[in-house]
Amino acid sequence: MQFLDDSLHPENQDKVVITTAPYGPEWMPEDFPADIPVTMDEQIQKAVDCYNAGATVLHLHVRELDGKGSKRLSKFNELIAGVRAAVPDMIIQVGGSISFAPEDDGQSAKWLSDDTRHMLADLQPKPDQVTVAINTTQMNIMELLYPEYLEGTSLSNPAFMAAYSEMTVPAGPAWVEEHLRRLQAAGIQPHFQLTGIHALETLDRLVRKGAYKGPLNLTWIGIGGGFDGPNPFNFFNFVHRAPDGCTLTAESLLKNVLPFNMMAMAMGLHPRCGIEDTIIDQRGARFTSVQQIEQCVRLARELGREIATGKEAREIYRIGVQYETVDETLAANGMAPNRQAGVRNLPLRAA
Repeated sequence: MQFLDDSLHPENQDKVVITTAPYGPEWMPEDFPADIPVTMDEQIQKAVDCYNAGATVLHLHVRELDGKGSKRLSKFNELIAGVRAAVPDMIIQVGGSISFAPEDDGQSAKWLSDDTRHMLADLQPKPDQVTVAINTTQMNIMELLYPEYLEGTSLSNPAFMAAYSEMTVPAGPAWVEEHLRRLQAAGIQPHFQLTGIHALETLDRLVRKGAYKGPLNLTWIGIGGGFDGPNPFNFFNFVHRAPDGCTLTAESLLKNVLPFNMMAMAMGLHPRCGIEDTIIDQRGARFTSVQQIEQCVRLARELGREIATGKEAREIYRIGVQYETVDETLAANGMAPNRQAGVRNLPLRAA
């Protein structure tokens, strides 16, 4: 991304697109009963509350009535339909992992099969986005979930801790290409959740060979445990390497969420918050998803940035847009063109 002398001036920045992840599938309802919805009506109302607070992107997971993360696509269809009816302008972003919680003590925490995850392209009504990881990666969320913050929660259970520490994100080349093919055929936009520069480079190669032809909406994930750690230099390196025409959202864990959201918003980028990322504030007290959104709104306004409406967020994300060719995709995302035969040095963008 390029930063000119006036790039930090709010009048030259996009409006803020706030993503909320209010369903927190790693937690059980008893971990935060005031803010973990269980019934379908409660889950729909949570989306409404988040939208009214200022969030325009809903990172969606679904619970069963026993409080566990749902693996039933019918439940996803039901929640998507309910949210769409209640807040039609909100961007619905289905978490591509579906549910990764272990069912019982001692079971491994793992994603569903590749074939099942491909079925996200068949959800009805269609979500606007499905999150897509690039490259199979370790995802040890326990590495940064410090014991003092887990005391008294379900994640203090040694069996659950062991399961979550061994979690991996399966996203190999064959699965990624087939998943992108199915999502594009269904008119669903992938939102790429990237673990570091290596994932960004792989995505760049996929675009250059035509496996994906659409807008690049990216989330940098600084949660450690196989992903980038929450080090500002990791984040700034990613920002530096990201294409000029992409959108970029910051994601981290616990007390790192607020600092990275502040850095992102100061640079003209976008924040993500919600109990999937943190259930505590900077003092360790329970912190609801709505409270986190309200905090982002306050900080954005202090920085002079306006909050995007649902319709404005759709324009910023270019929801519904796909491109015909690789060259069009590269140009639209501010990327240098592919090298043509005989071209030396860096291929220049067309004037």
